[in-house]
Amino acid sequence: MSPSLNPAAPHHLPIFIAAPGGTDVLMVVVAVFLLLAVLAVGLLFLRLHTLPERIAHREHKLQFEIVAILGLLALFTHVHLFWVAGLLLALIDIPDFGNPLRRIAGSLEKIAGIPPGQGAGEAPDEIGVGLPTGGPGEGAVEVPKTITLPRMPKERTHA
Repeated sequence: MSPSLNPAAPHHLPIFIAAPGGTDVLMVVVAVFLLLAVLAVGLLFLRLHTLPERIAHREHKLQFEIVAILGLLALFTHVHLFWVAGLLLALIDIPDFGNPLRRIAGSLEKIAGIPPGQGAGEAPDEIGVGLPTGGPGEGAVEVPKTITLPRMPKERTHA
């Protein structure tokens, strides 16, 4: 028994009209296209959303973790100001004050004859280096903790 057409239907039906009980090819194609489009837009959104974090990571910025946290806050709270702040922070170069200070400390250790990296925590006031090993009063010298500068006499002006 073959399905018969309605007498009011045209004799040449479009290709997207499926026969009764057949597979709707147009619906399958649109479903696959919609799934791919949603995945592509989601991937584009996540790539754009992680842009500040990728910039900060690529340029080895000191503020990388702050930019990453701002990105997560923007993702979960939908406050776009966090994303803008993270992008601006990723683009700004914060100077590295730690490296010059480490170089100065290394130079001072070299001058003092201390092996590099061993100078921290060995100050006489902290662990007692340089104090006499004998009992009290045996050559002990009192070292003041603070140094006060002598006061200069005030200059008198003659009018």
